Amino acid sequence: MNHNEHELFERYKRYILLEQGLSENTRGAYHHDVERFLEWCDEENIGVTAVDITHLHRYTEALYDMGGATSSIARMLCGVRSFYRFLQIDGVIEQDPSELLESPRQTRHLPTVLTMEEIDRIKAAIDLSKPDGQRDHCIIEVLYSCGLRVSEVCSLRLSDLFLDEGFIRVVGKGDKQRIVPISDAAIREINWWLDVRMQIDVVPEDEDILFVSVTRRKRLTRVAIFQKIKTYTRQAGIAKEVSPHTFRHSFATHLLEGGASLRAIQAMLGHEKISTTEIYTHLDRRFLRQQILEHFPRNKKDFSEGAE
Repeated sequence: MNHNEHELFERYKRYILLEQGLSENTRGAYHHDVERFLEWCDEENIGVTAVDITHLHRYTEALYDMGGATSSIARMLCGVRSFYRFLQIDGVIEQDPSELLESPRQTRHLPTVLTMEEIDRIKAAIDLSKPDGQRDHCIIEVLYSCGLRVSEVCSLRLSDLFLDEGFIRVVGKGDKQRIVPISDAAIREINWWLDVRMQIDVVPEDEDILFVSVTRRKRLTRVAIFQKIKTYTRQAGIAKEVSPHTFRHSFATHLLEGGASLRAIQAMLGHEKISTTEIYTHLDRRFLRQQILEHFPRNKKDFSEGAE
């Protein structure tokens, strides 16, 4: 946030304190949401007064990609709208770009899930002869086999790796740490990437960061990973809407289909409430029917006879 944007933010905070009559909790939420939006603008190198509806749509996509609930995203966009209404009232901008921004619908929808074959196709689209190809191959494997959020992948540190023990330390929402088992496949991918990473002169502040840009020599951003995955998905010929979070959905769904308990999945994903984990229980109807046919006592005899 540059000096001018910091000043605008301070003026906005005074405005909602003195003229809007909002509760302390609402003001605090708006402060946090606007500050988060300004940080995103800074990452994207977009001036706050130059933002248009296209940028706001991209920001909304980024919020989804970070795994935000629809209700949380709707609230965060309320803060952004409030900020731009202030800028218009204060004469900083002529047109409010958030006027045409629609709130996410408060409906539950089935998240996109990839099959193992589709995940392999996406990874196969990566050119491993390039240094960043090995990195991207590794990122997708870690996203999927550890069920991480993209922000957790971006902040993963070398000092968080305990590969000999088969675990990594993950810093999740609210800076809460959890220990996550890591697959042998992901361990191999990380070791291959580390061979490449050792040849990069990483900037001092990011020396402990696992995934860095080959050219910029600093940590990757969420947006960079999002764009890479979009490209590989398109090259793999997969028509589904795929983001980094899709691999987290797929990880949880495949665990559930394999017989893992919701409590175990909750611990792996770092969810505070079991109700959050329950969104991953959307099993494919054919799979669910197969399970009922196999395991429901009244069906067992008929099913076994039909299999002969």
